[in-house]
Amino acid sequence: MNTVLIVDNTDSDIRIMTGILLRAGYTPVVAESMESAKLEVDKLLPGAVIVLALKFRGGNATELLDWLKIEGYKFPVIAIMDNLNPMELIGVMCDWGAVNVIQRLAIDKQLLEMVSRYSKQKNKLFTQENTLYPRQSTNFRHIEQMIKKIAITDANVIIFGEVGMGRAQIARQIYEQSPRSQKPVIIIEAGGALHIGKHDPTSERSETYNRIKGYFNNADGGTIILKNLELLTFDKQSVLLHILESEHPDVRVICTADPLLLQMVTDKEFRANLFYQLRESDIKIHPLREVTEDIAALAEFFLSRHAKNHNEPKKHLDASALKVLKLHQWPGNIRELRNVITLAAYNVPDDTISECDLDISQSSPTPDNSLKLKNPEKDRDRIIEAYRRGGSWTAAAKLLGISERALFEQRNKYGINKKGRLGCL
Repeated sequence: MNTVLIVDNTDSDIRIMTGILLRAGYTPVVAESMESAKLEVDKLLPGAVIVLALKFRGGNATELLDWLKIEGYKFPVIAIMDNLNPMELIGVMCDWGAVNVIQRLAIDKQLLEMVSRYSKQKNKLFTQENTLYPRQSTNFRHIEQMIKKIAITDANVIIFGEVGMGRAQIARQIYEQSPRSQKPVIIIEAGGALHIGKHDPTSERSETYNRIKGYFNNADGGTIILKNLELLTFDKQSVLLHILESEHPDVRVICTADPLLLQMVTDKEFRANLFYQLRESDIKIHPLREVTEDIAALAEFFLSRHAKNHNEPKKHLDASALKVLKLHQWPGNIRELRNVITLAAYNVPDDTISECDLDISQSSPTPDNSLKLKNPEKDRDRIIEAYRRGGSWTAAAKLLGISERALFEQRNKYGINKKGRLGCL
């Protein structure tokens, strides 16, 4: 569901509101100050709602509403009133521009009704979400266990995985299951961090320091999620390292990163001392092409969700469609699979989706670790993996890019039997 931005610094009420919204399927985001509220508003998608206290750290409702008008934001604002009388109600809704009010003493009874009244469903075909998609692989079960173990600690975390595998969702789950979940969470894109944080031109410190330090000030007691860590430039790395080592902020840092970050550390393109500050714990996500057992479950989930969202019977994949899905390399991983399935669900008029209904892009880059036979030290494992993915030796030959006869010779060479295992043929 949609995001609800809560601008308030009353801890007890924040806990009540986030709990109510989470149980109802919304994504609550908390901002306890004027500056953090502006940062979070900039990230809101259509359909979001703002729940706004009259006063909070560094500002008040009037100032934030004036800023929303100046910047052209039109998100519905629900004001939290401590004591309500008719004149105050007129002022809040007419002068300020709030769409409605709730009384602080009745938050538990009024919040959900008000939010559901003004929260609009997004009309986008594909949207980003904070929930984890259900999967069946051993790797995913291990990830779920790691989330629970890591969440209860204060350890900084790096989540390694290719794009489209839900790294940000895992980061969000660690935050939401942690003791810091009632404190602010600030999400930063490493490639653009310098351009978003606030800078004071009169400061004696560098602009990079002021902007990055501002994130830590706004997230005090909470969490920073730093996406795409490998994109952090060297000067930003130095500033971040200084803040973590010398100033010891009360902020947990959860990072997402492409596996190439490991090579960057080896090649001294990323500071090793910062890497180990941030990688106090880690989670590794296998790409979808290595966990093909997840494909059917994910596809069923996307079809079920589409049916529910559009109030229509659930569509199904036939055998030909499932075969194509399992043979594709999925360079865009789960995100690409979701888009393919959702597009087919929109466009197929009957209840069955076949191979010809799947619009799988042919313009995607080929993953570096393809199954093409090119390294004698790894070819045996590639042959076994190709058979596991394809389910037959014909499909395996196609994945490997060789003829079935050549594959038979390779199987003999490495002692791989007809069941895809090492042993007698």
